[in-house]
Amino acid sequence: MRHGNGYRKLNRTHEHRKAMFANMVCSLIEHEQIKTTLPKAKELKRIIDKIITLGKKGDLHSRRIARSRMRQEDAVKKLFDVIGPRYKERTGGYARVIRAGFRFGDMAPMAIIELVDRDVDAKGKGDKARVVLEEATADE
Repeated sequence: MRHGNGYRKLNRTHEHRKAMFANMVCSLIEHEQIKTTLPKAKELKRIIDKIITLGKKGDLHSRRIARSRMRQEDAVKKLFDVIGPRYKERTGGYARVIRAGFRFGDMAPMAIIELVDRDVDAKGKGDKARVVLEEATADE
């Protein structure tokens, strides 16, 4: 019998895995491309496709479900304002997993997961804005 074999456990507890994927979903929505290990990327693809489907619906119930799963209000806002309308005509397959060789330290298979019609300028945009803000406050 195959009960309870529906997903990869990734050698983590349920709470750790849930928090990790919530953070990864928020990072993927913010940067639209992240680099991680191959098993995590494959599992994240299942999760992000469901989250983007919530973003396409755009109603209050979907927003509340997304907020409870992602836990970051700015990522939820971008999901419903930018990403949801972008994929309105697409019926699925919002993310792609690209193999990216092996990690130097432990030879773990690495992958890049990205949104299909991603905004190239979104990667690192929040980090750059944070650096500019810190420099502006340091000058004062």
